[in-house]
Amino acid sequence: MQKFSTWISAMRLRTLPLSISGIILASCLAHYNGLFEWPIFVLAILTTLSFQILSNLANDYGDGVKGTDNDDRIGPERAIQSGKITPDELLHAIKINVLICIALAFTLIFQAFGSQNFLLTLVFFVLGISSIVAAIRYTVGGSAYGYRGLGDIFVFLFFGLVSVIGCYVLYAKTIDHVVFLPAFSIGLLSTGVLNLNNMRDRISDGKSKKTTLAVKLGANKVKQYHFFLIISAIITSALFGILYYTTPLNLIYMVAYIALIFHLKKVQKNVDPKLLDPELKKLALTTVLLAVLMGLGHIM
Repeated sequence: MQKFSTWISAMRLRTLPLSISGIILASCLAHYNGLFEWPIFVLAILTTLSFQILSNLANDYGDGVKGTDNDDRIGPERAIQSGKITPDELLHAIKINVLICIALAFTLIFQAFGSQNFLLTLVFFVLGISSIVAAIRYTVGGSAYGYRGLGDIFVFLFFGLVSVIGCYVLYAKTIDHVVFLPAFSIGLLSTGVLNLNNMRDRISDGKSKKTTLAVKLGANKVKQYHFFLIISAIITSALFGILYYTTPLNLIYMVAYIALIFHLKKVQKNVDPKLLDPELKKLALTTVLLAVLMGLGHIM
C-alpha cells in the first residue's frame, strides 16, 4: 500500500486538472459551433492526462538522477528523492507510459480524422510524438530544456496553443479565429504556474545547476515576469469576452479575476519561498475555473 501511494504521489495528481483545462475550453468552443463529439472529448482528455503523467514521471526521474531533488528543495518530496522508488523502476514506468500515450494518441487521431484528412493526420502524428519527446526532455538528458530556462516556452506552446487550438481542430478539421485568445490566456496562466513553481525552487535549483528562467531573472525580476504573465492572461481573456459578447453570461469567467488579483498581491509581498507552495494549487485551480467558465459562458 505504501508503494502504491508513492506511485500515486509520483504521478502528481494535483497537476492533472490544469492539463485538461485547454481541452475543456476547446470542446466548449466546438460545442457552440455544433462540432462537439463525445468520443473525441473523452479520448482527448485521456490522451492529455497520459501526457501529463508521463511528464510528471519523467520530471521526477530527471531531477532525481541529477540530484536536483535534494534536502534543499522546498516542495513535496519526490519518488527517487525519498528512496521508495528506484531510478530503474521509474524508468520502466516511463517506458510503459510512453506506449500508453502512443496508443491513446493514435486512437484519438483515427477517431477524429479516420482515413481521410491525411495532412491533418500527419500533422497530429508529429504533434503527438513532439508532445511525448517534450514531456521527457524537460529534465531528462544532458541537454534537458528545463535546465536551460526554456520550460516556459514549451508550457505556453503545449498547454496553451496545442491544447486549445489543437483540440478544436480535432473537432472542426480546421482552425477558427475564436480559439486564439483563449489559447493565449490558458497558455499564459499555465506558464504562470510553472514560473511560480520555479520561483519557489529558485535557490535550490540554482545550487543544483538547474537554470530555470526564475534562476536567470533573480528574485525581483521574476516577480515582474509573473505579473506580466497573469495580467496578460487577464487582458487576452477579457478581449475574448468583449469581441465575442452576446449576453452577460458570456463574462461569468471574470469572477476568476478576483482570485488572480489576490494571488498577485500575495506574490508581490512574498519574502519566503516556502509560502509560494500553497499559491501553486490556487493558481492552477483558478486557471481551470477560468477555462471552464469561459467555455460554459460562451455557449450560454
